[in-house]
Amino acid sequence: MRPFAAYLGTSAVAVTAAVALVWPWLDGGGRAGVLVGAAVALLVQAVAFGLLLRYRASGHAFVAVLAGGTALRFAAVAMVAIAVIRWPIVPVAPTLLALAGFLFGLLLLEPLFLRRAAGRSGRAAPESAGEPAAR
Repeated sequence: MRPFAAYLGTSAVAVTAAVALVWPWLDGGGRAGVLVGAAVALLVQAVAFGLLLRYRASGHAFVAVLAGGTALRFAAVAMVAIAVIRWPIVPVAPTLLALAGFLFGLLLLEPLFLRRAAGRSGRAAPESAGEPAAR
């Protein structure tokens, strides 16, 4: 299985399990907020991880994509916060807590799949190579 598809599949399973775990203790609004946080987190992580895979052997570009992924995550939390405060369709606390929690949890999965991608291509990932990536 390709690393991107494996990451997305694992992410979807992890998010589904986490949602199922907290579901019984939430009311209708909290459930909707958690689902919104989960959906946004999966989308943001798919974009960020896809870019990491694309630029994993590019040295400086990889570092720029890492920084850009961090900025993307912060921007997603900020935009969702502004949206749920301005248009209170879902409760603020469950939505933002779910979004931040899912983003953090899915971020922790990335190195496992980056390492797998580096192994498939026969090249070491820049963070594990011990030397600068070839240009």
